[in-house]
Amino acid sequence: MFHTDQAASRVDARWQPRPILGVESSCDETAAAVIDRDGLVLSNVISSQTAVHAKFGGVVPELAARAHIGMIDTVVADALSQARLTKKDLGAIAVTRGPGLAGALLVGVNYAKAMSYGLGIPLVGVNHLEGHIASAWLADPAFPLPCIVLVVSGGHTHLYRREPDGSCALLGCTRDDAAGEAFDKGAQMLGLEFPGGPAIDRLARQGNREAIRFPRFHRRKSSLEFSFSGLKTSLLYKLRDMDAGERVRQTADLAAGYQEAIVQVLASKALAALAQEKLSALAVVGGVSANSRLRGLLHESAERNGFRLAVPPMAYCTDNAAMIASAGRHVLMSDPGSIREFDIQPSLQVEPLPRPALREEITHS
Repeated sequence: MFHTDQAASRVDARWQPRPILGVESSCDETAAAVIDRDGLVLSNVISSQTAVHAKFGGVVPELAARAHIGMIDTVVADALSQARLTKKDLGAIAVTRGPGLAGALLVGVNYAKAMSYGLGIPLVGVNHLEGHIASAWLADPAFPLPCIVLVVSGGHTHLYRREPDGSCALLGCTRDDAAGEAFDKGAQMLGLEFPGGPAIDRLARQGNREAIRFPRFHRRKSSLEFSFSGLKTSLLYKLRDMDAGERVRQTADLAAGYQEAIVQVLASKALAALAQEKLSALAVVGGVSANSRLRGLLHESAERNGFRLAVPPMAYCTDNAAMIASAGRHVLMSDPGSIREFDIQPSLQVEPLPRPALREEITHS
């Protein structure tokens, strides 16, 4: 395998403003997208692996990597076809380099490196979290900065302050499971299908969210950290104390109450971040931002409290390549000659995690 610096002599080191191909393979979606020189999305193709992993109740890394290998060429070809372009029309390629599953990331990065080398065009390694953050501006390019960004997905629950220069400061994150993981594990306990977030969202609409109360994570008022481990344990105990008939009769109420506990914490922490940072713009991105109850709560809060809200359209909530291409474009615009060696970084973060204050008391209400 070659490295980007070894291929530099074959690559035009400066981005000529032309369309950009985005490639995403960090977990269980194989995705490719094309945006034009101005950032307009021309195509956004996603091949989901839900059927591959459903019987296991979660993503199996080796199976994910194999599925990426089988689909990536087809997905890229479809993205170019829908954009009515050929490979020779591209000016650069942006690919997810982390965080994510190591084997899955390798497929996308090696494919993008080979394509960049063959076409002689720049290649940009994109942080997957930066991609999710960039998705807020895909549908609302005029969304103001600075702002608060809540990244909430299967692997991440992070609150950032985003500055006009594109830099991010981490304000808080989860101490254990991400919100998406809590949804998946809760759905598994309730006997629902994978992925758990959409399954709980659908069932919760039939239930009473006030019928069964679940604990909300709390620390001192100024803390912007999250925790969902106590919530999962509470669901486990409630199910343990029910007989089979009660479980069947109250499954929808359990789903509604469990979902409410997650989304209320997400919304309240995001609003607390706005208040603490004295800002009036909030972007919520990532797979969990597709949750209908969370979207409703956020829109109600924005209308009531008068802040600007950006929640991406459904197509840009889950993992997709349009957000990767958009984040790559921001890099190329700020530094058109940006060509650097990179490899996958499965544990990549936007900012180092803050050290928790050991004296802070944790409670659940």
